[in-house]
Amino acid sequence: MSSLLTPEVLLLAYQRGYFPMADPETGEVAFYSPEVRAIIPLERTRVSRSLRQTIRKGIYEIRINTAFEAVIQGCAERPYSWISPELISVYTDLHYEGFAHSVEAWYQGRLVGGLYGVALGGAFFGESMFTRMRDASKVAFVALVERLRQRGFVLLDAQYSNPHTQRLGAVEIPRYEYLRRLWEALRLQRRFADD
Repeated sequence: MSSLLTPEVLLLAYQRGYFPMADPETGEVAFYSPEVRAIIPLERTRVSRSLRQTIRKGIYEIRINTAFEAVIQGCAERPYSWISPELISVYTDLHYEGFAHSVEAWYQGRLVGGLYGVALGGAFFGESMFTRMRDASKVAFVALVERLRQRGFVLLDAQYSNPHTQRLGAVEIPRYEYLRRLWEALRLQRRFADD
């Protein structure tokens, strides 16, 4: 791991409105703070009727932080991934320090989907999700939103808007507005996970 990319550097970047991505070809990590930022308002999350039915059926067991490394590896397993081995290492360190978290969907004892992100103050920075069974990552996402609401979080950062995040309720706001909301969120004392 680069001596420049440490858990401390990553946390400082998030606090200032930046997030990291690795070049899929070279693995070189850069930090981004786009002019337009996507967030998912916790009060306006979209849950389709079919997804509600899947949740009601209880097909997936939701767990928190029981397989963080497997979740981030699952998120990185795609042909063109910005999640480099270096990023996996630093996020895993952040997980063991209590800042990075996973929400996992399990089916018959197998991890079949999930997501991970970083919690600071009243903000959760969603990083990536993966699925191996229909709707597994979406069920994990709904569980994430419920947890954030219950625990008083006020900001769910989705970084960029795309068709997938839009289906989950993402909206775009200018960077100055994002930074204002981030500052307010960071002043809060919230706990994502129990010790």
